[in-house]
Amino acid sequence: QVQLVESGGGLVQPGGSLRLSCAASGVLFSSVLMRWYRQAPGKQREWVAQIGSGGMSNYAESVKDRFTISRDNAKNTVYLQMNSLTPEDTAVYRCNLVRPSTRYLEVWGQGTLVTVSS
Repeated sequence: QVQLVESGGGLVQPGGSLRLSCAASGVLFSSVLMRWYRQAPGKQREWVAQIGSGGMSNYAESVKDRFTISRDNAKNTVYLQMNSLTPEDTAVYRCNLVRPSTRYLEVWGQGTLVTVSS
């Protein structure tokens, strides 16, 4: 019963900031790779950022220098801090968990909508 639940989405003006959260349950959180994806209507799903079990992070070119991914293993939660938002950031954001072990596991959250508009 591994589950991911995103929260923090909403309406924000261009130039504003928003922080998304993704809470995991039913898994040893400290051992997994966490990723954020997004998909806007009529567009392909896009990888946004990821953070490994050791804390190393990577970002898509479209969001680097604006977004920051982090994790709090004590809370089983990964975050995505989004700054300097533009309308191009409007999308449904989903978190993804991967455990590349002998007992492979991959789980997706249901998503949270971020709308950047004035």
